[in-house]
Amino acid sequence: MNTSNELTNVSLPLPSRRRAFPLPMLEAGLVVIWSSGFIGARFSIDYAPASLVVFWRCILVTFLLFPFVARPLRQTPPAVLLKNAGIGLLAMAGYLFGVTEGIALGVPAGLAALFADLLPIGMAMLAAVVLRQRLTRGVWAGLLIGLAGVMLATHDALAWGSAPPWAYALPVLGMLSLAVATLWQKHSPDPKALGLLPNLWLQCFVSTFVFAVVAGLHGSLAPVPNAGFAMSVLWTSVSTVGGYGLYWMCLRRATPTRVASVLYLSPPLTLLLAWAMFDEPLSWLMALGMAVSGVGIGLVIRGEARQVAQHGQHR
Repeated sequence: MNTSNELTNVSLPLPSRRRAFPLPMLEAGLVVIWSSGFIGARFSIDYAPASLVVFWRCILVTFLLFPFVARPLRQTPPAVLLKNAGIGLLAMAGYLFGVTEGIALGVPAGLAALFADLLPIGMAMLAAVVLRQRLTRGVWAGLLIGLAGVMLATHDALAWGSAPPWAYALPVLGMLSLAVATLWQKHSPDPKALGLLPNLWLQCFVSTFVFAVVAGLHGSLAPVPNAGFAMSVLWTSVSTVGGYGLYWMCLRRATPTRVASVLYLSPPLTLLLAWAMFDEPLSWLMALGMAVSGVGIGLVIRGEARQVAQHGQHR
């Protein structure tokens, strides 16, 4: 029977993992912090271009983390650094560039977020086509139901903007960039792999150069001298470290499909936070959408558990 590498990564045999935080707790933290990143971006657009905020948050993160990661970085072989730099360019620079540039060109934020939230579907399709991984019908049903919940929750926030037609592809390409990075990271085990903090530092470091170019094309790279800009950079820096950090932590303990599907809860939670902070309207569709997404995530987790059990019986 053909089985995927993804299934073999589900078990957690290491004693250190037994003492770790429960995976659902990490996933809950991931959803909250990932959602706060969208709110931080929403907050920052009143003070500076999105690309400038991303550029300075990458600088801030690399500056603050460097004293803690300098030694392990020096001890890491260049080939490992190069691989992780490539993953970082796809996961952070590629994803954020697609979303922020799409919005900057006139793609509505709600629509850009919806395209970005196609991540579970995009990842599953890439895994099936490129890696020849097989998902059960239950998992596919869960992914589609979760997506339906996202569309319900964001229905009132969706609208077509005035962006050129090609700009709508940018958030989709950003989503695919993160999907490729996730699968690359999950399916390229390395005994000399970087730890979490050095990996985050490297991702932000290489992304700094990308956003230096992007922000430079839009204007000056100088920071905006006001408190709102400083707060935007600080806020999004915390969401970068926390969001990506928890994303990679969850990925070490679960399949890419499960981790990505959990992010279906991010759009409705983002809308709830936007209501609390910016007095944006709420609707019953948001609550219904979150409930539907929760059902979809449950089906994904249940379907993968059954697939793992069947795999164990056939070994």
